[in-house]
Amino acid sequence: MKEVRPGPHPTPLAIVEPEQTNHAMAFEKLIDVERCQPDKGTFVACNGVELAVFVLDDASRAVVLDNSCPHASGNLSGGEVRDGVVLCPWHQWEFDLGTGVCTHSDRAVVKTYPAEIRDNEVWADLS
Repeated sequence: MKEVRPGPHPTPLAIVEPEQTNHAMAFEKLIDVERCQPDKGTFVACNGVELAVFVLDDASRAVVLDNSCPHASGNLSGGEVRDGVVLCPWHQWEFDLGTGVCTHSDRAVVKTYPAEIRDNEVWADLS
């Protein structure tokens, strides 16, 4: 895994080489839990997809979304997390972490990915 520290991202950007398992879904390792700040976003790029990874509830749950806000492409991994939503840092649009649906309009949706924590690592199905 190669680490890059671009200017606009608040946490390290991990460039991930896929590690797939033989599960029914194509889960891939994204990042070690210890590299993620609790209840905050971490920007990860995997297979050309920019992701916002959230480790929540004392590292017992992971949420993975597309990193780009559909309103103006704000960096969701840099947004504040509260009450089950992430707040886009650019224009304060809120997205439900469970569904990706904007709380202001259900027409604005961020893609979510099935995610889980395995052996202190965040894995997601990006298919």
